[in-house]
Amino acid sequence: MDFDRKVVLKDGREFYGRGFGAHVSGVFELVFNTSMVGYQEIISDPSNYNQMVLMTYPLIGNYGITDEDFESKVPRIGALVVREYNDSPSNFRYTKTLGEELEENDIPGICELDTRKLAKIIRDEGTQPAMLTDAATPVEEAIKAIEAFEYDKAQVAAVSCKKRWYSRTANARYNIVAVDCGIKLSFIRTLNSMGCNVTVVPYDIAAEELLALKPDGVFLSNGPGDPRDVTSVIELVKAIRGKVPVFGIGLGHQLIALAYGATTSKLPFGHRGGNHPVKELATGRLGIIAQNQGFTVDADSLEGTGLTVTFTNVLDGTCEGVECAEDKVFSVQFHPDGTPGPQESTYLFDKLLSNIQ
Repeated sequence: MDFDRKVVLKDGREFYGRGFGAHVSGVFELVFNTSMVGYQEIISDPSNYNQMVLMTYPLIGNYGITDEDFESKVPRIGALVVREYNDSPSNFRYTKTLGEELEENDIPGICELDTRKLAKIIRDEGTQPAMLTDAATPVEEAIKAIEAFEYDKAQVAAVSCKKRWYSRTANARYNIVAVDCGIKLSFIRTLNSMGCNVTVVPYDIAAEELLALKPDGVFLSNGPGDPRDVTSVIELVKAIRGKVPVFGIGLGHQLIALAYGATTSKLPFGHRGGNHPVKELATGRLGIIAQNQGFTVDADSLEGTGLTVTFTNVLDGTCEGVECAEDKVFSVQFHPDGTPGPQESTYLFDKLLSNIQ
């Protein structure tokens, strides 16, 4: 097979493959995701904004793209790396192929390369900037482009909504304000299904404006980038804690911890996929949970903050959840909606409603 594209790492290692999607080049943060299904949700999850996502499951594209399964209005990833790409989906729901969706949104894809070896490199050396480009691109040129790469500190601003919008449901019991740091639509659908009207607001909303909406509860969403860069939401949490119940997920979890005085740090290769074991400390219960993050809350920094650890990661012991019972503020690192992944922790949304009651 003639290889027309390649992935180049920062040290010059090259992985040749065949291109699909858009025929464009770029430098992105290279990460891997261990989910077996859910590639549509992954490419449209704003938490993956501008990342080159490597799928460790070997067959991708086999059920196409369906209109109902997007997590945002348009795909958010920078590039997609897969072992075997299927361009002939078998699914009565599909409306277009994965390649067509990527091409329409100027996102490059590459297949037929050794994804196992590349995933092991990320696991051993950490996430890193890499370039997806033409096979004929000189490696020196690619390395120069990688060396010039800088991590975007305004990723949340890029994916957050620009103005307020609503998602209503029949016979609503509660009004929830969702702070959009890169929110997945499945979180909004989950809240709607539980009898909540949801008002989605930009990440930089002022505390006074948020409280003027008279929310029964506040939801802090997932999102991309370093939580320390999102100072406006950190200040927002400081202003509203204790005044209204708050539930945070992913980036929202990290921002709550920072607002209470804890610290965060970057994980070597992140937790991304639908098969991560998490332990609930209060019950000892274990769950296989969907995750998507590159940062973690430092558990040893929580002392004296008023927050307690509620969940831990079984594999590496990192903090997966915190709570301040007095303020009715709690958060989890993982994604309890399970799209993609297991749905055994959706009860956490019930906890928000219990705090409201």
